[in-house]
Amino acid sequence: MEEKKRCYWCNDKNPLYVKYHDEEWGILHLDDERYLFGMLVLEGFQAGLTWECILNKRKAFRDAFLDFDPEKVSRFDEQKVSELTKNKGIIRNRRKILSAIKNAAVFLVIQKEFGSFKNYLLSFSKGKTFREIGKTHNALSDRISLDLHKRGMRFVGPTIVYSYLQAIGIVKSHEKDCFLFSGD
Repeated sequence: MEEKKRCYWCNDKNPLYVKYHDEEWGILHLDDERYLFGMLVLEGFQAGLTWECILNKRKAFRDAFLDFDPEKVSRFDEQKVSELTKNKGIIRNRRKILSAIKNAAVFLVIQKEFGSFKNYLLSFSKGKTFREIGKTHNALSDRISLDLHKRGMRFVGPTIVYSYLQAIGIVKSHEKDCFLFSGD
């Protein structure tokens, strides 16, 4: 049986990573608001690290951040922050933890203003998806990043937002040699 060819970044020796690449990355996930928030949190924690590191800790993050419920996360207090900085299952960076809490509050404001975070994202992409390979940001991620910063979010620079858009399927970036590549 021939081995499937995947994007260069996917570590074929890590079953979790293979599953993520094959079944999740680049697939539109716009109808699950918790997923959208959770991926935003995880992409923020990934800054300066590898996605594989974050993916390997995703279950611990999901538990620590209460299944990525933005309502609950937005109410985390100093005691919870202290608890999270001691949680060896996640990245214990205090600035990133505080940013996830602040970002939850902003996420809720955006949901209220636009009806959903999905609608917010679609207001920038005009409902389109984009096919790009080899980029770290584009005009779309630049605009969304700037707007999120203006609204008070942190750890949402253009590169982080671009990775987020790739993960949730607005930017399609499977490589031409990857079995999941589609020319659309």
